[in-house]
Amino acid sequence: MLNQLRSYLDRIEINDPKLAQFICQLIPDRCPFERKLYVFDYCIQIPALCKLNPLYRQLLNLRLKSLMCLMRSSDLTETHR
Repeated sequence: MLNQLRSYLDRIEINDPKLAQFICQLIPDRCPFERKLYVFDYCIQIPALCKLNPLYRQLLNLRLKSLMCLMRSSDLTETHR
């Protein structure tokens, strides 16, 4: 089942700039769980946990496809000015 979901996410094509913008807002560009906490003179570092997600690569790939769609759409609007 997980492999089917990975395959589905890999096959998604992003051609709509509004959808691309929504996906970029939905999927963060870095792990939101990674933190550095300072307690007095000590630094406690919480490592990124996103790589433990079995769909991590597919989600980042989907975000990359969305960013590329947004770049293409901005290039098209600039050339028509």
